[in-house]
Formats: sequence, C-alpha cells, structure tokens
Amino acid sequence: MGNHLYYGDNLNVLRDSIKDESVDLIYLDPPFNSNASYNVLFKGPKGNESAAQIEAFDDTWHWTDAAEEAFGEVLRSGNGAAAEMLRAMRSFLGENDMMAYLSMMAVRLLELHRVLKPTGSLYLHCDPTASHYLKILLDAVFGARNFRNEIVWQRSTGKSLMSVRLPTNHDVILSYPKSDEYVWNQEKLYIPYNASDLPAKTANKYRYKDKGGRLFRLDSLINPNSNRPNLTYEFLGVTRVWRWTRERMQKAYEDGIVVQTSPGRVPQMKRYLDEQEGIPISDVWTDIPPINSRAQERLGYPTQKPVALLERIVNASSNEGDIVLDPFCGCGTTVHAAEKLNRQWIGIDVTHLAIGLIEKRLRDAFPKVAFTTHGVPQDISGARDLANRGRADKNYYFEFEKWALSLINAQPGNLGKKGADRGIDGNIYFAKTARAIVSVKAGENIGVAMIRDLRGVIEREDAEIGVFLTLTPPKKTMVAEAAAAGQCEVDGFDPVPRIQIVTIEDALELRDRAVRLPLRRADTFKAAAREEDSTAQGKLDI
Repeated sequence: MGNHLYYGDNLNVLRDSIKDESVDLIYLDPPFNSNASYNVLFKGPKGNESAAQIEAFDDTWHWTDAAEEAFGEVLRSGNGAAAEMLRAMRSFLGENDMMAYLSMMAVRLLELHRVLKPTGSLYLHCDPTASHYLKILLDAVFGARNFRNEIVWQRSTGKSLMSVRLPTNHDVILSYPKSDEYVWNQEKLYIPYNASDLPAKTANKYRYKDKGGRLFRLDSLINPNSNRPNLTYEFLGVTRVWRWTRERMQKAYEDGIVVQTSPGRVPQMKRYLDEQEGIPISDVWTDIPPINSRAQERLGYPTQKPVALLERIVNASSNEGDIVLDPFCGCGTTVHAAEKLNRQWIGIDVTHLAIGLIEKRLRDAFPKVAFTTHGVPQDISGARDLANRGRADKNYYFEFEKWALSLINAQPGNLGKKGADRGIDGNIYFAKTARAIVSVKAGENIGVAMIRDLRGVIEREDAEIGVFLTLTPPKKTMVAEAAAAGQCEVDGFDPVPRIQIVTIEDALELRDRAVRLPLRRADTFKAAAREEDSTAQGKLDI
C-alpha cells in the first residue's frame, strides 16, 4: 500500500480513498475549540505570540447546516446504537458548539470503524472538556464491551486557577479494539528499570552486585511440586526437589548463576535486574513529559505530541508492516512514529500548513522516506489549478497562499482575517531577530509597481528582506526594479539581494532553498532531528 498524506476533509478522504477493513491502528487527536491551543499560533522572533494566527478548524464546530447534516447522516447510518445515543445527547445539550462537535465526530467515528480491520484498535486522544461525551459515542460505535482503557497522560504540571479549582494537567486517551482478536504486544508495555532510581521494594530485592557491577537478587531453586523423583537429587551437599535437572543445575553453577552463600545452605540462583522485563505500564502515564521549549524534537507547533507517546501506542497495538492512520494528523507525530517503527501510514489534515510541515518533517528525519501526497499541487499545472479555483472562491485563494508559503517555510500572515493584510502575506525570521516579508501573487497581471510596493512595505516594517512569490514569471522591468533595491548585509555573512523574486516553479523545485537568507533561523517550524535508529525509544529533553 505504501505511505499516503492527504490534504482535505477527513470525512471525504475516508469515504473516497480508504477501503473497508484496511487499517490496523487508528490514533486521532481531534481539536475542540474550547482552548486557543487548538489553533495554530505562531511565535515571533522573541518567542512571543505574533499577530499571525491561522485557525485550522475555523467554524468547524458550530451548529450550522454542516452539523445538522452530520447529525442526520448518523441517524441514517444503520448503526442504531450510535443514532439513539446522538439523539439523546442532542435532547440534553441542544444545538450548541459541543453538540456540533459530537455530531461531526460521530459520523467520522462510524467511518473509522468501517476502515479498521477486525484485529485493529482505535486510540482517541482528548481532554476532559469532551472525553465523557466521546466515550459514550465510542461505546455506541464500537460496543461498550470493547472498551479497554481510559489512559491518563500527565501533559503538564498544573499550577493555575488554584483559587477556584484544582489545576488540570492531564489528557485522556480512550482505547477500543474492534473485536476480541486484536493485536496486543504485551512485551512492549514495560518501562525498563533504572538502576539508580528503583522502587523501594525492587531495590530491596536487587541488593547484590556481581564483580561487573550488575544488580541481582537471589531466587529459589526449589520445585513447588514435591513429588518429582527425577528432579530429586543432592547438590552441593543439599538434597531437595529442584526446579532444574542435574545437568542444567551443574551448568548454571559453572556459569556462576547458581550460588551457595555458605556451606550447607540451600543453593540459590542469581536473577539479574537488567534481564527483567521492567515495570509494567499502567493506565496512568507520567513518564512521558510534554514537549517543552527546549526539547530537541520541538517543531514550533503548539499541539505537538511527543514521539515517545505515539511510539508506545504504535508498539502496543500494531506490528511491523501494519498500516497506521491518523485522520487529524496536525504536525505529523503519528506518521513520524509509524515511519520510525517500520509501519505503513496514512495521514489526513485539512490545512495546507500542516501538510507542508509534515512533508518537511518527514524528509528531515528520514532522508529516504517514500510517500505520496494527495490533494495539493505537485507541479506548476496543479498550482495554476488551485489558483484558478481561488479566483472563483476566496477560501481557495487563501489556501493557495498558505500552500505557497509552506513551500518556502514561511509563516502565514493574517490570511483570511478581516481587514487589510498591509502587504504582508508571510514572514520568515532569520539571524536571531531579522525578518523577511513575503508577498504572494497568484494572478497573471503582475508588474513593476508591485515590486515598488513590496520595497515600501519592508521599509515601513523595518524588515531586512522582501520576497515576491509569484505564480507568473516576472517581467524584465520587475527583475531590474528588484535589483535596484540593493543588498541585505548581516554581520559575518555574505550579502544577499534585499528584494528577491521567487517563482512558484522555483519554489516547487528548491523549497525553502529558493529564498536566499544570510542565516535561516528555523522559527517557522524547526527541522526535525534525523532518525538514525528505528529501534530507539523516543526521548525528550526535559
């Protein structure tokens, strides 16, 4: 099947492109607009929130015709339990944002259940705002008997609002297999012992060290069944019913595994700490911290989840070669973990911003990664098609701009917001606090006046560089006007043109290398660290 990244509404992608019972594992982290963190907030060069804020799911979770349509589809779905449950919820909640969210989620959960193999499992990540409602929906769609766990992940150290309530510092992950015959890799669900920080009981047991410094405990060699004549013999002067045959006992003694602490004492075996499975993982996960501002894997996407969190889920409920699906894939942590652990994967997201980020993340981390992107322009004709649709529908125009900016790794400006953009479609920050302003043009009628306008914008904004990103190749007069703006010089680096004209065709080929910067500071979205060892568990800088 290979790996696939889809741009578009996941409901349409699931229905049009994903076959029945074709997916082994589903993880989803659907946004709910109870919190600004579910929007894509960009950081300015000094770490503060910039004015640019792209709402990834603007107007998705309000009671509109779309929510009413989703509600009706669930009622007509043939899943009577889901229909009755959603009807009861509407009777209780009325037509509000939460009910819109639940209706939109219900119709998607039905599709996710359809595409999941009988041996597959689903993990739904949410916060306490809606987890109780979502669990009821999952009970209806998957069957209450298939509920397995409500996993609590401690995502932060709660400190705020102590004056009115207890701080909230956890998310909820609800897990459901599709049937009783599901993949479950129990051996993957242990935390290795840390010899320098053992639980008290474990430390008391493993209190001995061999010459090499390995911790061990002494364990009994006595057979619990006293009626075993073939295992009854004398060893080191002691006669007992032993667990092992005489030959195995002698070999273990010669290897130093069997010891006698003093003459006449019953021999015992060494059980080494580093050979044990570890501490069993429970349904409360406090050992995977969230991504902080200094974490190496941090990309700058505020709802980014740790790779270690997804590795645990992928390892527990899938095998190598299996297909992992994330229908709200955001910055791509799920597909990153799947690629690292040798699974096939499918990612779906509704914003070009996310798709561009995931493409860059995967290529940074896995230089040999192979995947197919669907629904976004892959060549100049596709770019022109998206631009043409934008002339008829303004929403498509903003999507063209966001897609074009993603090619050069630029932060969007106030795309689609009320009021003028003041000539700033995007920004690229570099050399600590330096800034390049990007102007995107999808039309055919471009001219030298636009270059002059961009020069005026960078002078007004006190920016170092202006980038004119255009679908239509520039005229000679435009190139000359850009050259007349001179050079941008940053101490210690070679100068670069102050006004740069970049065609979409060049950006498709060169990506962020199409823009010449003295020193790129990866504040838009940082480069993902290259993954060298697929067997290494994800680690975080804390």
